[in-house]
This record gives sequence, structure tokens and C-alpha cells, in this order.
Amino acid sequence: MTFDVDLVVAGAGGGLTAAIRAAELGLDVLVVDSDPNFRRGNNTSMSTAMIPGPGSRFQSAAGVDDSAERFVADIARKTGGRADVRVATALADVGAELVEWLADHVGMPIELPTDFTYPGHSAPRVHSLPGRHGSALLRHLIDAAERSERVDLMVPARLTDVVTRPDGGVVTTVETPDGGREEVGAHAVLLATNGYGADAELVAEHLPEIAGAHYHGGEHSRGDALRIGRELGAATGFLDAYQGHAALSASARTLVTWTAVMHGGAVVDLEGRRFGDETTGYSEYAAALAARPGGRGWLVFDERIDGLCRAFGDYQDVLAAGAVRTANSAPELAATIGVPPQALESELDALAGVAAGEAADRFGRTAARALVAPLHAVEIIPALFHTQGGLLVDEHARVLDPAGDPVPGLYASGGAAAGISGHGAAGYLAGNGLLPALGLAYLAAGHLARSRATTRPLTPEGAR
Repeated sequence: MTFDVDLVVAGAGGGLTAAIRAAELGLDVLVVDSDPNFRRGNNTSMSTAMIPGPGSRFQSAAGVDDSAERFVADIARKTGGRADVRVATALADVGAELVEWLADHVGMPIELPTDFTYPGHSAPRVHSLPGRHGSALLRHLIDAAERSERVDLMVPARLTDVVTRPDGGVVTTVETPDGGREEVGAHAVLLATNGYGADAELVAEHLPEIAGAHYHGGEHSRGDALRIGRELGAATGFLDAYQGHAALSASARTLVTWTAVMHGGAVVDLEGRRFGDETTGYSEYAAALAARPGGRGWLVFDERIDGLCRAFGDYQDVLAAGAVRTANSAPELAATIGVPPQALESELDALAGVAAGEAADRFGRTAARALVAPLHAVEIIPALFHTQGGLLVDEHARVLDPAGDPVPGLYASGGAAAGISGHGAAGYLAGNGLLPALGLAYLAAGHLARSRATTRPLTPEGAR
């Protein structure tokens, strides 16, 4: 049986990284995606375009001292030592190469924010793009894929089955909404279909603490990779892991950047009371917010923070939706948002005392600066953004069976693979969803190209 392509990529989000890289290394690629609106509706496009890249040239230019080892130590600390060390190390090692390749070969205007550090990161290493929005990142990936003569896109089309061949290749079944069905032979397939966040039953089974929250991810993240992988004997792990977010605007249904918190903003419940250290991380704070009476709250900040947040496209959407409330004092703001004024004023006074070094925060938080009127507030709800558990993979993104051996011809990346966030939500670090999405895809392409080089010479297209 002949091979139609070298690689089939299921998922036109972060998986496009594999397509572009594989084509650059001389391989022919077919990308399929079941979402006709994949250009704007998948998890990559809905992200904040944050990619950790320890040791990059962008860090060097900014005078930031960092390393892959330091990033792995941060992951271990945030996850309580429960992350997959092999995968975490591989992604930390490739992070700088990845962001530099995105800049040089894909044409992304990579930048490194250094005005603050995200929870759990001990150095500014989270690279992004102007506007801090995944839609721009995805647009660059799509443009690069479409420029390549070796990459074909088939959309909408859903990968429904994979069968391994005795010669080490695979036969993939691709179905279209009109009932069409096609078998495509390939040397390998990359499952990049994200996780299972859009499947309410799987979420209720594995993530009960966040199952009642709003799902803010791609509707085609239905657990396809879990089903296909299990049918091929793959092992799964960390299925209780997820990225939540405690700052989705209740009215705009878009993200209020956690930058507001890291610069001194406070999260209060409907009684006007804080209920924890907000700076521990936006992911784990989603479940904490969901557990409060009413399951929602308010993010309170000031004019200075408002100005800092305006660099984010999502926050601009929040502003445009009229979701930001403003007042000239804490009691006035309390009346505007409908919380007890004495409680809110007391909380903001207490944080000011922490900022001044006059008292310790009862939750252990340290605040950089006190909030100063005029004050702003946005009503927020908790959300599930994406799942972090999936098929177990090795450092090359090869899917593993329960014995730890690679399943022939099968790779996984992003939410389709078990990530590096350990268990639950508390182990999630900013960018540790997008890094496995792009990084594992990049590693898979490189590994496949090397393995194919043993059977036929490759003809790289060259840098673009």
C-alpha cells in the first residue's frame, strides 16, 4: 500500500506548528480539522498567545537571566513535583528554539513582556505577540501553512479512525459533514485535537469541581484523541488536570487579564470580601471562585492598572462591552456593584496596609501598591478553558502504551497529550497549555523527519 503523505495532522490549531516544521524539513503533510471556523474558533485562537521560552535571545536582549533548568524547577514547585519530568524537560529545552523559530521562520512579531511575572514563574519568560491574543498567533500559523506547497488543509473534515500498518505506517479515516469518507495512508499521524473540555460527561467524570462552570474553549474539543488513542492501546494520564480561569467577564464573556491582579488588583465575592491569595494563580482560583456563594465575584482595580491592561486585546473587548464599572471611592464603587460598602472598604484598606508594610495579609499575599481612586470593577465568573490530561507521550511527542513503549506511527500534542501541569488546576503555569500545543507538535515533526531520513533523503524547503 502506498503512502499518500508523510504526516496527517488532526487539528488546525497548535498542530499547524508540526505541519509547517515538517514541510520545512521536506515532508508532505495533510492537516484536517472538523471546525469550519477553525481560523477563529479553536483553543489556540482563544488563548492569550503566551509561550514560555527559557533562555531565548529575547530574554538576553532584555537582560533576563533564565534557563531551561530553572523553568523545570518552577514547574516542579508549582505542581508539587507531580508533573511529567521527561516531557517538562523536553519542552523547557525546546522553548527558546521554538519562540525563535516562530519569529524567524513563521514571521511572528515575538515580544517578551517584562513589566510583571506571571504566578509561579521565577523570571519573565512568557513570550507573546502584540495584543496578547491567540487569534494573531493562529493567523500567522495559517498563513505559513498556506504558503507551503507541502501542506494541504482539509476543512471541515474529522479524523475518526487510525489503524496501524505492519510496515509501521498508519491508515487514517477522514470524514466530512456531507457524509464523505476517505482513507489516507501516512507514515504517522499527530493528534492535535485538544482535550475533552467540550464533552460535559467527561468533564463531570474527571473534573467535578469545575464541571458547573462556564466552558470557554473550542466546541470541537470532544475527546477524539482519547478515543482514538485508547483504541490503539495508548496509555492515558493526568485526566484530572485542567486550566481554569477566575476572571472571565460575566457580561462580555471574554477574559479580564490576570495582569490586573498581579499589579495589585483584588478579587472579592458578592459580599465584598476577599477569600484567598489571588496571586497564587488564576487557574486554581477558578474553583475557589466557583465555590463562593453565587459562584461569581468582582475584580477590583484602579486607574493605573486599567492603563496597564489596555495592551491586551481581551481587555479592550471588556471595555468595549461596557463591563467596567467606575467610581470615585470604595463606598461609591460598592454601591455601584451591589456589595456591602463597609466590607469592600475594609478589604481595600487592609491591602493598602499590606502594601505599606504595616500588616501581613491574612491570606499571605504581598501587594505591590495600594489601590487609589478612581476605582474600577468587572464582574467575573469562573471558567474551564481547557483540559490538561490526555495520552501519555515521551520527549518526542510519541504516544506511549501502558508499558511505556511508543505506539507505532502515533504522536500527540497540546490537550490531546498529557501535559506538564501535574494534577488538578493548581499546577498550571501561564503558557503551559500553549507550550505543549506548539512545542510537542514541533518536536513530533522533527522526530518524524529524522526517522524518515533513514529511509529516504529529505529536501528542506529552506527558511522563509
